[in-house]
Amino acid sequence: MQLFWHRRDLRTADNRGLAAAAADGPVAALFVLDPVVLAHAGAPRVAFLLDALDALRESYRDRGSDLLVLQNRPERALPRVADALDADRVVWNRDYTGLARTRDERVRAALDDAGVAHDDYADAVLHEPGTILTSAGEPYSVYSYYWRKWRDRPKDEPVDAPADAALAAVSAEQVGDASDGTVAGATDAVPTFDDLAVDSPGADLPDAGPTAARDRLTAFCEADVYRYDEAGDYPAEAATSRLSQDLTFGSIGVREVWAETEAAMVEAADDAGRESVESFQSQLAWREFYAQVLAADPSLVRENGTAFERDIPWREDSAGLVAWKDGRTGYPLVDAGMRQLRAEAYVHNRVRMVVASFLTKDLLVDWRVGYDWFRERLVDHDTANDVGGWQWAASTGTDAQPYFRVFNPTTQCARFDPDGAYVREYVPELRDVPTEHIHGWPTLDDAERERLAPGYPAPIVDHGTGRARAIEAFEWARGG
Repeated sequence: MQLFWHRRDLRTADNRGLAAAAADGPVAALFVLDPVVLAHAGAPRVAFLLDALDALRESYRDRGSDLLVLQNRPERALPRVADALDADRVVWNRDYTGLARTRDERVRAALDDAGVAHDDYADAVLHEPGTILTSAGEPYSVYSYYWRKWRDRPKDEPVDAPADAALAAVSAEQVGDASDGTVAGATDAVPTFDDLAVDSPGADLPDAGPTAARDRLTAFCEADVYRYDEAGDYPAEAATSRLSQDLTFGSIGVREVWAETEAAMVEAADDAGRESVESFQSQLAWREFYAQVLAADPSLVRENGTAFERDIPWREDSAGLVAWKDGRTGYPLVDAGMRQLRAEAYVHNRVRMVVASFLTKDLLVDWRVGYDWFRERLVDHDTANDVGGWQWAASTGTDAQPYFRVFNPTTQCARFDPDGAYVREYVPELRDVPTEHIHGWPTLDDAERERLAPGYPAPIVDHGTGRARAIEAFEWARGG
């Protein structure tokens, strides 16, 4: 018997490790709720994970098998489960963060000590870190160069789900106490928030599981992918795929996403449609660019990616930080984004850049503070993507925006929410305010703001002042 360890691949189709294990089957599947990993996961991600595990278990049960769900350290549980099931080999798909690689090294050592064979496979990306390199053999630090090579490399086709006959009929009773932990098997539910001592997410999360993910992909590729290039930056347009949490948890395979976008490319009516599809595909490349950056230097999860002669003089601003988290900065687009984060555990990508720039430049608060808040609140948190995005906005990372480029949250609001629809959706205090005053809120006098929306705050910082302060701080850190 083969034992497949699910991690960030909560599906049976287009799962390369599972397919490889099933080829030498029968294969039994399990997921280990690792307390070390859970300690880094906010409530929205835990909620989505538990729902995704429910969906995955149902897919196994529908095919005469089951999914074992264990609460334990994987280096303790896997050798014992392998022994209890008389498994010849444990198989999993690779992950590339420092935390994941350390965990996997411990698992390999434990399995070696137990005399259990093991293999791992590339699955989460189209091109693994280390496979696209500069002529000097180094990871790329400039996205545009990486994208050109990434785009032109052949992409693997999706792999089929294992045949029913290749899936083993397993149950918790077969494992018993051998796992040295809590087992949720054929008759038990996936653990709850109470079981895991996790708070409720307090957010409206998307449906989890491969069926929901595939529905989102299909709907996107039938329509919005053809207007992604022109509308994707406008949060009120809802022209994005909303697949980010599905790719984070592996509810859908990236090869399947690529194949569907390639099919959409063929169906495009004109060059504009094809360019729009390619624009979306470039976002998949950004995801893998940041994965290879972090894989090459795991310290970037807490360290700046750009060298400075002096430490950046970040400010301690507890009041400003609370206002930012609560969506009460007095900048409507910033506040709409931060309230969307609380309501949906998600923020539109354009708005993510604006709120990150506001925190790190207008308030000059350390990007790590913002990253930690997003890690706690986002359902689609991906370590490499979020570190890369925050360092891009903060001008501290690989291929980041220049330090002197500071998003103006007022002009960003007017440009990307021209009708004020996005702001009105998430900032109810401004629903009856004329659009021109939403866009010009920071420039109004106090009396006018009080007349228009007495419950909405005045700006907590003058953008021009904050911008000048940030530029001065970065120039000082650069040795100027």
